[in-house]
Amino acid sequence: MGYPVLFAYGFRPFFLVAGIYAALAIPLWIGLLHGLELPQTALPAYVWHAHEMLYGFIAAAVAGFLLTAVPSWTGRRGYAGAPLVALLLLWIAGRVVATLPLGLPPPWIAVIDLAFVPALGLTILPAMLRSGNRRNLVFIGLLALLLASNLHFHLNGAASTGPLLLGMNTMLCMLAVLGGRIVPAFTSAGLKEGGLDTRIRRYQLLDKMVLPAVGGVLIVDLLLPQSLFAAAVAALAAGLLFVQLGRWQGYKALRIPLVWVLHAGYAWLPVSLAIKALGLTIVSMPGASWVHALTVGAFATMIMGVMSRAALGHTGRALVAPRGMVAAYLLITAAALLRVFGPMLLPSALSTWSVLAALLWCLAFLLFLVNYAPILCRARVDGRPG
Repeated sequence: MGYPVLFAYGFRPFFLVAGIYAALAIPLWIGLLHGLELPQTALPAYVWHAHEMLYGFIAAAVAGFLLTAVPSWTGRRGYAGAPLVALLLLWIAGRVVATLPLGLPPPWIAVIDLAFVPALGLTILPAMLRSGNRRNLVFIGLLALLLASNLHFHLNGAASTGPLLLGMNTMLCMLAVLGGRIVPAFTSAGLKEGGLDTRIRRYQLLDKMVLPAVGGVLIVDLLLPQSLFAAAVAALAAGLLFVQLGRWQGYKALRIPLVWVLHAGYAWLPVSLAIKALGLTIVSMPGASWVHALTVGAFATMIMGVMSRAALGHTGRALVAPRGMVAAYLLITAAALLRVFGPMLLPSALSTWSVLAALLWCLAFLLFLVNYAPILCRARVDGRPG
């Protein structure tokens, strides 16, 4: 049986649905928030938004990345055909039962929603084990934590924010691991292609300190959330991440959108942790400021940057951002700035800031879809498989 080009490589279906879901889910959330007559979601509205951004949008983007990166790491053929169709159907099923009021019992909603992440892990694990490179097994561990957080969510429902916090911190760790690898590498390659043969010097001691510090944020938030110790660990991680990012010389890549967008996204990691630390100690912050710095700022911006670059490289195209994508990068950055700092400047206009940020977010992902849906659905330009 032949499969459409959309299922010729792992990034294709999941980058596409990540973009579509990002563009659709936020307007639905804004509608729910403002009392519009929309179908009641299966999950309580006030947790549906966070759950679906984390286990829907972000999980799809992670799947697209891992299903594309693992063949490169292990030397196996790319995932294609039936495995991708099955995984995509599991992802869609999870979104349907979490969103639509189908009348399913909560245990069935949980089972269907939970199925995607372990299926993804079991798909990529054999190749990772056969390769003998244990370094990349960290991603399997992070997928296990993501699954545990979602399981905890379904067991506790809306009674606790702990599961969602664990899920966000898991993705914080994943982004720190991934960003620490690709941002300096892509920066060096991009500068070289632009005629600047700049070597990005890596400081192993600094890199070895960053990941335990970020992991410490996760652990402390499990044991002592909202404590002064949690603030101290967040501040330490923020400081190390700022220093690490500064060593990568992103200021030299301001004319290379595919590079500077990664720096912009990674910069939101220390910003979010710094806001969190300040909010737990000396400055009163709107409750969701650091969360949106992490999600809208770091997660969404890095996802858009990685999807943009990977889709070009793995379809045989030049690593040059398509027309319109610079505007998309600026829009997602502006959305994060408005959502994070707007309520700090004018708390009484929180609803306005939310709507404006949502509008910019949607425009950014619509631009992504306009530019990348054709790329994701068409064959490679060089005629190679995938």
